[in-house]
Amino acid sequence: MKSYLLVTGDFVKTGGMDRANFALADYLARQGQQLHLVAHRVANELLAFPNVKFHHVPKVANSYLFSSPLLKWIGRFQAQHLAANGGRVLVNGGNCQWGDANWVHYVHAAYRPNHQAGLLRQCKGSVSRQMFLDAERKAFQSARVIIVNSDSTKRDLIEKLEIPEHKLHVVYYGIDPQVFHPATQQERTVLRQKLGWATEKPIVVFIGALGDRRKGFDTLFAAWQQLCTSSDWDADLVVIGVGAELKLWQQRAVVAGINTRIHFLGFRSDVPNLLRAADCLVAPTRYEAYGLGVHEALCCGLPSLVSARAGVAERYPPQLQDLLISDPEDAAELAERLQKWWRNKHHYTNLVSSLSQELRDYTWDTMASNILNKIE
Repeated sequence: MKSYLLVTGDFVKTGGMDRANFALADYLARQGQQLHLVAHRVANELLAFPNVKFHHVPKVANSYLFSSPLLKWIGRFQAQHLAANGGRVLVNGGNCQWGDANWVHYVHAAYRPNHQAGLLRQCKGSVSRQMFLDAERKAFQSARVIIVNSDSTKRDLIEKLEIPEHKLHVVYYGIDPQVFHPATQQERTVLRQKLGWATEKPIVVFIGALGDRRKGFDTLFAAWQQLCTSSDWDADLVVIGVGAELKLWQQRAVVAGINTRIHFLGFRSDVPNLLRAADCLVAPTRYEAYGLGVHEALCCGLPSLVSARAGVAERYPPQLQDLLISDPEDAAELAERLQKWWRNKHHYTNLVSSLSQELRDYTWDTMASNILNKIE
């Protein structure tokens, strides 16, 4: 039996990197490996395994930033003990400097956040970004092998941090095909009834935190304003996510007179059902190392408009290139692509079906197995 130590903030099923870390831990636990988890939170499903040991890191002031030194210290302490006994250590990005395996979900050097919600938040963002930049540079340089979630992330590490290419191995995220899959027409009708959506009403979904402008909601908002001036545009926009700017966007929707065309749902635990009941997803992100939300939507059979620079865009075949947004700053381009999608929605839905099946065939277990092969 081998021993593994994984270090990250949370091992839970919500969020992109959290979901991926949960999947790797779950795979190792089911393989019977001795598994040590250094984190703030671990899902009960993992704690139920007798071969899983949770090294709890208190979350200082309920802040990941304030807790990061403690996570790093406990991670290194446990890594020293485990490595001395032949165990393997996998950390995430700059959260813990250790000379074994590193799994990169996000590159701070690749994007500078634009915070609009107050001076204090902007100052905090600037200080934390510098901390993250220093930490990830040291962690990547010391790592023996680095797992990245896309070729885009690989390029960022080579070009922005001068990480040797031989260290870098691309392993895409997986999926749970039992959760994310297309709905039948009957299932879709039932889901829409439960959600209070009209059966034939076009529904476009946006998923993302509204704490800064990285996800590009400002571009989508401007595009939606433009679209709503057209008499033949009758779609509604459903926004899933929370953040410091949520109230700001709700107020702007009222001022713009489109509050009946944009529905802010906040945090939702039923995202798979929302996707299976919708018609399209849009993600004009300015930076996305991968984009699990887009991946999940595609697995549900939804045509998904996403920035061409996002990692998940690498998975799009040539016939779906019209769904890639070349400039996430250009609201007019986004509006045009949304109109083109709606005019040809059945065509794009049919084209997405083959990619959807391909992505569902690559499960979380496949991903975890590939990661282990790379670090071994």
